[in-house]
Formats: sequence, structure tokens, C-alpha cells
Amino acid sequence: MSVVESLQRTSRFQIAAIRARSASRAARSATRGGGAPLRGRGDGRGLSEAKEPPAPRVEPGAVQAILREHFQKVVARVHAPHDAAAGTISKINCPDRNHQVFFGLSGVNIQLAHLQTLATVARHGSFSRAARELSLTQPAVSMQVRQLEQELGLPLLERVGKRTYTTRAGELLLAHAGRALRELERGVELVQELRGIVAGRIRLGTSASFSIYLLPSALRRFRARYPRTELVVVTGNAPEITRAVVANELDVGIVSLPVRERELAVTALHRDELVAIGPPGRRWPRPRATAAELAREPLILFEQGATLRRVIDDWFQRGGAAPALPMELGNTEAIKKLVESGLGLSVTSWFAAKAEVRARRLSAVKLVPPLFRQIGIVLRRDKPKTPVLDAFLGTLDDLRRSLV
Repeated sequence: MSVVESLQRTSRFQIAAIRARSASRAARSATRGGGAPLRGRGDGRGLSEAKEPPAPRVEPGAVQAILREHFQKVVARVHAPHDAAAGTISKINCPDRNHQVFFGLSGVNIQLAHLQTLATVARHGSFSRAARELSLTQPAVSMQVRQLEQELGLPLLERVGKRTYTTRAGELLLAHAGRALRELERGVELVQELRGIVAGRIRLGTSASFSIYLLPSALRRFRARYPRTELVVVTGNAPEITRAVVANELDVGIVSLPVRERELAVTALHRDELVAIGPPGRRWPRPRATAAELAREPLILFEQGATLRRVIDDWFQRGGAAPALPMELGNTEAIKKLVESGLGLSVTSWFAAKAEVRARRLSAVKLVPPLFRQIGIVLRRDKPKTPVLDAFLGTLDDLRRSLV
């Protein structure tokens, strides 16, 4: 299988280093014409004006040498074991103002952006969800996949029911292309390191609740501090996120603990207390609710299979009670709205409910015995450390200290 790839999506793959000279001239011109660029303050209290330090000198040919090395790995991995001798990079050119990078292989033309689109559709099993993540229209996603299939002469995806799956050809391509894409991203990060810039992409997986209630301030500070980074946030339940981190489809996961995968290193982030919530104005019989008391009420709980639901079920079991046919949902916001309307009670995290409780849209009491869940940061033990990953983990460590 032969592949000719070009970096067309420069905003996604951050190929700023290839145009170092023009970027430096533009920065100097902007400084002369309109003052210093905006940059995030290190203390996270907002944005302040500051000049970036001058970029280190990049030796002539260093950028192309690094990219050439990593593109050669792409060739070897995409072709192995089918055609070990195929494809040699003879030159790397930047022929137009978009700075697209080309190299030659056996007459097949494939764009890296299309491979990235295929991988995203395969991960979500959905064209529409892939389009939302990639900030594209659904027809654009379909067209990119169709062009990829036409170039290779085989179908790469098939639809079964409401979900889209990879064909055997799609599996083979992604098995090699996924590793190739990661090699290219690593090459770009090395190029940025030559200029002393923290740049690159972080793929973060977490639950919808954490992304809404726990992470916004930390993500805002990270983007303000490192504006040349790209942050992709994927939501799912804990098993889905941990599987994706193990498969290196995600760089970092923030999930409810425990996790059992031996490939993962785990760092505690926050000890979250769970509380019972009810409609506004509810008169709780006691300041703390027991499992037996809650089991007698209509309950609205998180769906089966989620780590949070297992924690809640274990608490009921330890209390010698079992909820009778609870209503189940997979969204914390929906659960809170149903509780607010008087359809039942629920057990949820305090950080997810505190805004409504303080606004008197919900009522809440603690549980007895108290119930906590541990939230942790997971990544592969053998994950190579890069400047952008170190910077992101540092931001999460700042968040951990702020939650104590």
C-alpha cells in the first residue's frame, strides 16, 4: 500500500516552524505597529501584554532534516510489511503560501487531513460526531473519506444500523497510518522545540460532567499560557476513555477511579464528595440521608456501566438497600433538570450540583455514611514526554492544588 501525503491542514498540525523567518518578520512588524502581543499571565489571573522572548536561531536545513526523518518513518510504517522497499523521500518543498509539504510514492496521492478525518470517523462511529470534533460540515467529512476510498480503490468504512465501522481495508490503513500520524506530530513538536516554542496537540478524554464543572478554568489558563497549542477534548465514560488512552488514541484521560489497565500511570486529581439532591424546598427528614431512606424514594440515577453508577450502587449495597427501578440517564444536566421538576431524587457529585443548590434551584444533603469518589489523571506509562504534554500536566497539577 503506497501513500503520498501532504500537510494541508496547517492549523491542525501546527507547521509554524517551516515558516520561521516569515513568522518572525510578521511578529516584529506587529510589535512596531500595534504594541506587544497578548499572552496569558503565569498566575492564571487573566491576560496581560508581554513580548515573547526572541526565538533561538534555527540552523539552515535543521527543520527540513527533522521533518525528512519523520516522514521517512511514515513511509516505512505505512508500507510495512507490504512493500519494504517502496518510497524514498527525495526532497521536501514548500512551494506555495500554504506551505504544503509533498513527498513521492508510487503515484498515489493521499492528504494527511483525510487520514485524520478517517481516523476520527472510525473512533466515533459517526460522520456527524466526527464533523463536530473537526469543525467541518458533515458533507465535507463524507467527501474527504470518499476521496480517500477513490484513491485507494477500496471501501474503508461501512454503515451497519446507525453506526459506521471500518472495513478490513480501513483497519489495515489506520493501523499503519495512525502510527504515521503520531510520528509526524512528534516531528513537528521537535521542530517547534528548536524555536523554544511550546506547541503541538493534546488529545484529552474525560466525562461530560468533568468537562463542564471541573476543567473549564484549567483549560482556559492552558490556552492563554500556550496559545500555539491545539487542544482536542473527547467525552465518554471512564471505560471508553481508558481504552482510548491505552490505544494511544488519547494522550491524557481524566476519569473516575479505580482503573485496572496495567499500561496506565495514575495520578490523583480530586476527591469528590457525592450528595443526595432533591427539588427546591424539599424538607429532608434528617440533615444526612441513608441508603434505606433514598431507596424508598423515586430515584433518577446515572446509567449502568459508568464508574459513578458503580460507586453509587456499591454504597446502596453496603447500606443494605437497593433502589426499585430507578430512572436512568447518561447526562448529569438532564438528571438535575428532572430532579428540579420534582420527578425524583438523585445522588450526584457536589461540584456538579453546588451552583443550583446555592441558587436554590435544588436542595441537597450529605450521605451517611459519607460517599466519595476519586478522580484521577491517566496516561500510558511509556508515553514519551514532550514540552506540550509537560505543560498540560503542569496545568492539571495547578488545578489539583486549587481544589484542595
